[in-house]
Amino acid sequence: MNIADNRTRNRILVVLFIGVLMGALDIAIVAPALPAIKAAHPGVSARALAWVFTIYVLFNLIGTPLMAKLSDRAGRRSIYLLDVSLFAAGSLIVALSPTFGVLLLGRAVQGLGAGGIFPVASAVIGDTFPPEKRGSALGLIGAVFGLAFLIGPIIGGVVLMAASWRWLFLINLPIAAVVLILAARTLPASKPAQRKRFDLLGMVVLGLALAALTFGINQFDTKNIAASLASLNVWPFLLAAAVLLLVFYLVETRAEDPIVRMSLFASRQMKVVSGVALGAGLGESAVVFVPLLLVAAFGIKESTASYALLPAVLAMAVGSPVAGRMLDRFGSRLVILCGLSLLAAGMILVGVLPVTWVGFYGSALVVGLGLGMLLGAPLRYVVLNEAPATARAASQGALSLFTSSGQLIGGALVGAVAASLGGGVAGYKGAYIAVGVVALLLILVAVNLKSRAAEIETVKRNEAMRHAEAPAAAPIEAEPA
Repeated sequence: MNIADNRTRNRILVVLFIGVLMGALDIAIVAPALPAIKAAHPGVSARALAWVFTIYVLFNLIGTPLMAKLSDRAGRRSIYLLDVSLFAAGSLIVALSPTFGVLLLGRAVQGLGAGGIFPVASAVIGDTFPPEKRGSALGLIGAVFGLAFLIGPIIGGVVLMAASWRWLFLINLPIAAVVLILAARTLPASKPAQRKRFDLLGMVVLGLALAALTFGINQFDTKNIAASLASLNVWPFLLAAAVLLLVFYLVETRAEDPIVRMSLFASRQMKVVSGVALGAGLGESAVVFVPLLLVAAFGIKESTASYALLPAVLAMAVGSPVAGRMLDRFGSRLVILCGLSLLAAGMILVGVLPVTWVGFYGSALVVGLGLGMLLGAPLRYVVLNEAPATARAASQGALSLFTSSGQLIGGALVGAVAASLGGGVAGYKGAYIAVGVVALLLILVAVNLKSRAAEIETVKRNEAMRHAEAPAAAPIEAEPA
């Protein structure tokens, strides 16, 4: 695989940045649309309305390993173009949807396409950037999510003031068109040396497992945990998810070309990073519940409480590129330990300190910095160093799968703890203490990551192996589509 020159790398980074921003914005921008969608479909219940977001996350989870694996087989550029095209098609379906069911179909198509954009972008960076530049590049791409959550609600509010909620999805179309044109001209075209049978069974089992898990969580009533565990709408689906995940593991260990390559997790680094990714996703989802805490504590409006998240979001946008620069100098272990420590400290401070605006904003900044350091470059940096070149996108997809699973688990954990403590201020403070304790436990796990010296040695060994195998592999060509 060829390392691109500086000018080409800059053009590639711009294309990847715009594409990831488009997908990330759609997560942040959909929240302002929900009340308008509810008004347009008055017969839809609140639980069903939640599927506007949930079905996107579900198909995003499915699309992540699927598209990542396809890019390892068919090439980065072609699958990146496919992902952006699917996202645009889904946006159009949502915008023109005559019924709520068609709207959900469009959201599913959107999620499927968006699921592959970030892991494929990360793999392109691994293919075209030298090792000493990957940390900074991944940090810049990771900062997109902080930027999206910062400007998403603002853009949504402005659009809704001037037009229908459908325009929140129509505005994706010109952005997608620009990305498609630039990507077709700029991204390298890889040609796989060999093709193997696609793991269709693994993909089906994974999809069913994630669907069962998502439905079970969606039906869970945190006000009555015992009744929920006994409900036929909950425990059969959670049990099915557990069984299907076990089946998925067995299928993947026998597949010729698995969706998730289990051999990757033979590495201690990969096992540790997967656990940390779960914790990072858990912490990210916990932030969603902050407005509920502020409403209970100060009696403010929900819209005002949502804007109170801006300090944490700004801190995330700062923490991600800072972490990228620290990676190239200090290595992943120190950066990940710093991120977990900040996350744990911020969450526990929210739980133990009296709820005041000064205390909240201080804690929010600490939490945001911690999440920015975890969700941006560090975890993907470790994966890029550990995974072979032929499995870079698949390994990035597996990492995204763990992070998203943490988000699902985190939402259930916070809701369950808050409900069991009676809700209100005490309930959510207890939930944040629980999240902080999980982050503290993950610090004990993260100390097992490689030192900077050992990490550099791994990079050198992998680069040497890649160059040794280069004659047998087809080169990446920077050619027009």
